[in-house]
Amino acid sequence: MTLQIEISPELAASLAAEARLLGMDLSRYAQKVLGERQPVVAYRPRPLSVEEVRALSERLSAGSENLPVLPLEVNNRESYYEDRW
Repeated sequence: MTLQIEISPELAASLAAEARLLGMDLSRYAQKVLGERQPVVAYRPRPLSVEEVRALSERLSAGSENLPVLPLEVNNRESYYEDRW
């Protein structure tokens, strides 16, 4: 894929100088820099299907069967903001 962007002359000079120090051409250096900073969030081209949501839910809740069931009183506004009441 080819990506064309506009950058400031100062940034271009800085990138070119760094590339020269590493013995790389600017294009290869830019590719290296971008590759090292890949996004954490994966691109998802479509919404999840119902089956995928169910599978994800199962993975997230795995092992929760043994958690204690707490009484409703422990999950109220005061329990979250004890120091403010």
